[in-house]
Amino acid sequence: MAREDKLQRLELVARLYHEEGLNQADIAKRLGVSRPFVSRMLSEAREVGIVEITIRSLAPAYLASLQRAKQVFGVQGGRLVGDAGEDALTNQWLGDAALELVDDLGGGRLGLGWGQMIGVTVATLERRPAARTRITDVAPLVGNRGVPIRNYHSNENTRVFAQQCKARPHFLHTPALAETRDELDLLKQTANYRAVYAEWERLDLALANIGNHPSTPDFASVARYGTLLARHRAVGRLIAYFFDQSGAIIHSENDYAIQIPLEILEKCPRVIGLCAANVSPKALAGALRTGLITHLIAPRATLDAALQRFG
Repeated sequence: MAREDKLQRLELVARLYHEEGLNQADIAKRLGVSRPFVSRMLSEAREVGIVEITIRSLAPAYLASLQRAKQVFGVQGGRLVGDAGEDALTNQWLGDAALELVDDLGGGRLGLGWGQMIGVTVATLERRPAARTRITDVAPLVGNRGVPIRNYHSNENTRVFAQQCKARPHFLHTPALAETRDELDLLKQTANYRAVYAEWERLDLALANIGNHPSTPDFASVARYGTLLARHRAVGRLIAYFFDQSGAIIHSENDYAIQIPLEILEKCPRVIGLCAANVSPKALAGALRTGLITHLIAPRATLDAALQRFG
């Protein structure tokens, strides 16, 4: 193989591993080579300078941002990440940070939200070998959404998370949004809903996705709220709850969402808010002002902007 061809192949393997987040087994399968061969190629990519790993101590600045968030928004702790240069890679770093924080905060019963960062975190965990952790049970915080995006398939994400942690999954066999008040009341009377509700009451930890408003998908916001979100100037979403810039949750008589009740979420001792790379500082600030989030996973730049503009 010519040197130029070899360098291109080394670059391809390096990008698949470091930028796209594929593990060595996946790369080996894609390229039709052995996993040890992929490992040698990654080592060689570092040796010839295709990959440069730079370790910089940013801890003091990151800790200062978190300390400021504790003072302004009342969070107890969390993890911040830097800008990876593109949202997809930054989100991978955030997913890694979320799993590290879950491990640090201890085990027990975990509630799992939905959305972009939940999907990224579950995909990150799925690439790792299954291993028993201190997580004993996993339950969805919201019903299932009929969109062709796995990020919103709550039961599937619950299944994968529980499988990888060797924990017990608890599935919620309802849609995320009922059609009518009568349907909502009937679904809440089912044995399945009552069983998951009991899990919610015993949660030790919850992973809740922070999102922008407006966003895609919009979670049937017009049917649920009419003009309320516009009138109250909604800025973001936590699970399937919408809030304004002050952190006030916006309520509607026509909101038939099936998700963990706010009064139950408030009692959860550790609620981790996951903030993706594309979430606005305004949405992040509003989410933190709800008082529901105890720990934060976010890009440091987004948190700093939220503190500067809305703190």
